[in-house]
Amino acid sequence: MDIITGKILKLNNWQDGKVIGLAKDAGNKLMENGMDRDAALTQLDAVRQNPGSFLADTLLADLARECIRLTQKDEPSADTLLENPIPFPIWGRENIDDGAVAQMNNAMRLPVTVTGALMPDAHVGYGLPIGGVLATENVVIPYAVGVDIACRMRLSIYEVSPILLGQKKGMFEDSLWNQTAFGMGAKWTGAKKAQHEVLDDNAWLATRQLKTLKDTAMNQLGTSGTGNHFVEWGSFRLHETQFGLQPGNYLALLSHSGSRGVGAKIADRFSKLAMEKHPDLDKSVKHLAWLSLDSEEGQEYWLSMELAGKFASANHYIIHQRVAAAMGLKEVAVVENHHNFAWKETLSDGREVIVHRKGATPAGHNVLGVIPGSMGDAGYVVRGKGVANSLSSASHGAGRRMSRTVAINSISRSARDEYLKERGVTLLGGGIDESPQAYKQIDEVIAAQSELVEVIGKFTPKIVRMADEPGDI
Repeated sequence: MDIITGKILKLNNWQDGKVIGLAKDAGNKLMENGMDRDAALTQLDAVRQNPGSFLADTLLADLARECIRLTQKDEPSADTLLENPIPFPIWGRENIDDGAVAQMNNAMRLPVTVTGALMPDAHVGYGLPIGGVLATENVVIPYAVGVDIACRMRLSIYEVSPILLGQKKGMFEDSLWNQTAFGMGAKWTGAKKAQHEVLDDNAWLATRQLKTLKDTAMNQLGTSGTGNHFVEWGSFRLHETQFGLQPGNYLALLSHSGSRGVGAKIADRFSKLAMEKHPDLDKSVKHLAWLSLDSEEGQEYWLSMELAGKFASANHYIIHQRVAAAMGLKEVAVVENHHNFAWKETLSDGREVIVHRKGATPAGHNVLGVIPGSMGDAGYVVRGKGVANSLSSASHGAGRRMSRTVAINSISRSARDEYLKERGVTLLGGGIDESPQAYKQIDEVIAAQSELVEVIGKFTPKIVRMADEPGDI
């Protein structure tokens, strides 16, 4: 039987050293598994060309790591900020606080920044403002992705009338009370534990941290966090023929949550690691420290981020499956998207960049997304227009106009409840800090980005489930 020898690998331009031994062992194992020699050599070359893609491959991971080490370039040592920020466009400036603009200006002074944009829901965040979009060259910034990696939206549409919400209100409320779990560290305590193929992903074995996080994932699959996370029943008005449906009113379920403890721990570890690598970075942007995608740490973060994205998507799938099943319903259409993530994308001038959308929705040409309002206000399904200078992005919601502390100290429970009553919204749980009055007007935010997206449907919440206030738990 043919085998792969060191001599053959040298003829294929593999260099001497540890890597050639790992390549020989991996190649021969591939052949033992039924691959012919030419195919095995091609696979080895694929590892050499793009090692980060093989960190979760149990047979090829060691080779991939050695390839990364051999080609690893030093982190850009120049941590000095540009004297002036790179100019960037802003949508809805009149409703954006100066602090968010200042944060974006700081981000545009990073030596690794290529371009950026600010969405109309923007407000102050950690490092990058919420609603900030930042493109960098061959580096990823964990804090520009965010703590809740892959926080995302999912809208499920059912081919039944939303009149059912009034006819069977108690049943719809029970479906949210009984089939969801909210809160910091919340675990599913129902009779049947969630199962999903994401738990079988080999990436959970790719790093020491991910191995420790798999139990967290198993326990939190199908649950939601605190703050602005929600699951809500409502009415969806479709404006055009889409999804095989005619324009009209439909029952719909909308959810907002992310990757839970999995994403939080990944973000914490890699944000600290990035800051350790850039100790001389100005304090104003210390949270925007980066990891090179030529480094092992950068590749590990990227793999971990993508796994968190799959996990967040699975969370929504399980939530919708449980809640809809309790009502005997099955969706006919789904719209979903991340809004705390990083993507490899190509600019109009052909440059490949890493686009960080921290609280921003992908809005490429004809790409559908969901932009929610508040617990008492409408959300919208939009179609992106692929506007280049927005980095094909849009807002991720209405955006806060009050901090949580200001909202708690200035909005009364009676004022919040009256707002909801006027709009026919029933709230299950929910804190004062998430009151509709704490948010910008969603219609103004949508109008401010008409250049970026077109509205194809409107969701009106009717029964909203959120995390209980601390005193109510």
